[in-house]
Amino acid sequence: MYQTRNRWVVQVVMVLAVLGFIGISLAPLIGAFNKPTPEKKLTQESKLEDEARGLDLVLQREPNNQAALKSLLEARLLLYRQGKANIKEVIEPLEKLAKLNPEKTEYTVLLAQAKLGAGDKEGAAAAYRSILQTKPGDIKALQGMVALLLNQKRPEAAIGLLQETLSTTAPKANKIQPGSVDTTAVQVMLGNVYSSQKRNAQAIEVYDEAIKKDQQDFRPVLAKAMLLKTQGKIDEAKPLFTKAAALAPANYKDQINQLSAGAPTPTPNTTPKQ
Repeated sequence: MYQTRNRWVVQVVMVLAVLGFIGISLAPLIGAFNKPTPEKKLTQESKLEDEARGLDLVLQREPNNQAALKSLLEARLLLYRQGKANIKEVIEPLEKLAKLNPEKTEYTVLLAQAKLGAGDKEGAAAAYRSILQTKPGDIKALQGMVALLLNQKRPEAAIGLLQETLSTTAPKANKIQPGSVDTTAVQVMLGNVYSSQKRNAQAIEVYDEAIKKDQQDFRPVLAKAMLLKTQGKIDEAKPLFTKAAALAPANYKDQINQLSAGAPTPTPNTTPKQ
């Protein structure tokens, strides 16, 4: 239960973007959660299988046709959701899209997630590292790599990665291109890792440093409030929730108020702090 809470902390407080690519390419998956009649389901599956076969033929002639690759990925994702395709069939077009679009790290992040889903932890790690080599402050790749390391029960490696990002990588990158690494997001992530290991004093220290650095950023305030609430320190947490809600953009205020009240917390659909 503690790990579930921490995953929520990472998702909400980091205020990461839902991958733009996922937002487009996985949109049809929403319909997959409905319960169509058996006849309708068979018709949908048949159409998807026909579509995938047709796209395969297009890609045999035009292997770098990105529109076809994206459509094939969508079709295979839906078929995978319905148990009619395996994860390797999803990985294939993703690998091509990632190779064709090295500047669009969303493809490589999604590729890493797919590889992890296939049980290929080394492949997932390699995909995340390939992003971090060229974009060491990429928050989505950092988040994925940290989650992978924690899953492998390597919290010290996760902490070391984030500490190095803060002490070495971020200063260099931000000197060249100011704001290219969101250091507050990295600090909050580090605090969340400490929290996941029940190293609460260190987590609070990191959150406090982030709050002091930018007193208008609601993320470390919310992270600290959530940790205090988990510890049962409701009286200390409440004013922090109030402050976080006051600082946060309007589209996060209801979620923060729900967290403060202890209401059920839905999975957020968030965008980066501007």
